[in-house]
Amino acid sequence: MATFDEIQNAFFFVNSDEYGMNRALLCLDDGEMGEIYYRSENGDLNELDEDEFDCDHFIEIPHKNDLDLGQRLVSEFVETQMPDELDRVRQIFSYRGAYRRFKDFLECRGLLQSWHDFENQREEEALLEWCRENEIKLKSAKVFYMRSIASLWFNGFNSPHYVVSGLRQALTWG
Repeated sequence: MATFDEIQNAFFFVNSDEYGMNRALLCLDDGEMGEIYYRSENGDLNELDEDEFDCDHFIEIPHKNDLDLGQRLVSEFVETQMPDELDRVRQIFSYRGAYRRFKDFLECRGLLQSWHDFENQREEEALLEWCRENEIKLKSAKVFYMRSIASLWFNGFNSPHYVVSGLRQALTWG
């Protein structure tokens, strides 16, 4: 059984380069359950060659693009932290290079760190939900959810939606 930290480290590895360049596979076989195998197209890391990869049932750790957060996450942050700027942010995202300009916009308003904290938190939640949807059993999942709720509350995202959603996930995790 894998820990969330192990899954998250594999997620960071997958996202450390362009989409498809790094891969991580979580073995689901009974004897090897929780073992993670890595492969990079850019280097000499290849634990997935046929001689070393001994796993019949596995799942690929997703890239953040696979979790489909993107614009939805930006909108959620803006609606919560600066609702009067929603039209301006929509305008920013109507042109190429939007993400860089959005971060510049946030930096000018002193919200860049809040954005990074929010983005990281929501990525963690999406990754944990991915684990749940794929029936991946984790060690200490309830502790992670409770820590997530506290972090969101501390960072000002204390609307009932975030708290109730987080508590529901913490209490129903098997």
